[in-house]
Amino acid sequence: MSKLSRLVSTVLFLALVLSACNLPASGTQEENGGGNASAILTAAAQTVEASLTQTAAQNTPTVAVLPTSTIAPPTVTLAAASPTLNVPAATATQDCDNADFVTDVTIPDGTVVDPSESFTKTWRLKNSGTCSWTSSYAVVFSSGDSMSGPATQALTGNVNPGQTMDISVDLKAPATSGDYTGYWKLRNAAGTTFATFYVTIKVGGGGPFAVTSVDMSVSGGCGNFQIQADIKTNGAGTVTYKWIRSDGATDTATHPDLVFDSAGTKSVTTSWSTTASGDKWMDIYIDKPNHQQFGRANFSCP
Repeated sequence: MSKLSRLVSTVLFLALVLSACNLPASGTQEENGGGNASAILTAAAQTVEASLTQTAAQNTPTVAVLPTSTIAPPTVTLAAASPTLNVPAATATQDCDNADFVTDVTIPDGTVVDPSESFTKTWRLKNSGTCSWTSSYAVVFSSGDSMSGPATQALTGNVNPGQTMDISVDLKAPATSGDYTGYWKLRNAAGTTFATFYVTIKVGGGGPFAVTSVDMSVSGGCGNFQIQADIKTNGAGTVTYKWIRSDGATDTATHPDLVFDSAGTKSVTTSWSTTASGDKWMDIYIDKPNHQQFGRANFSCP
């Protein structure tokens, strides 16, 4: 039995006892003090009601009211997704125009020339790129001593990838003795320069004996080509040489030595009896004193 039930039962029991003690043997309520019994019952009922109220209050759970929070909810920032960039693959334009130096055909490095002497410098270059050189390409002066050379000079003819070309510029030595170097480049049709090659000379002051240049020329025709080489030296000395042909044939002939009493030019000739179709060339190799290949004479059969 709960505490509340026991309390109610006790109060009712006491009320009945008190009522019994005041019951008259006979007569009406008024006559026998019935007003007192009614008052007793009323008091007992009020006592029960008060007890019930107190018990209910004790058994009512307390609900705590939490204060409204003043903390702001956290702000969530969503990072924007990085855009996807479609980057085109790089174009390997650097492979289009390229050149490799092959040899100095004339005026090897350190050649001694007289003050104000005119000369022709020839380089042999190979087209090691993927684009053909055309007459829209040019050789241009880059830096150093121009030696009165042209600022720009167009190429003659086309040079396909893998082919070689002799590029010549007419120069003039400075009037003052000393060492001079001029740098040159190739320039394509779009105006972009590439490849660097140079000429370096010694003006005056003497120097070791050397062949300074060789000019080649061709006469005759298919079946009997005549090739002439005009060999120029910077002083007195002896020159030995041999011919080199584009078909790879080896020159085994014994050629007389060229003896120079002073600086000057001597000419030598050879022939090539060929009827094979296609382009051909002839060079001359100066064995003594330069150990250098010069040329070239170009010709062809239909």
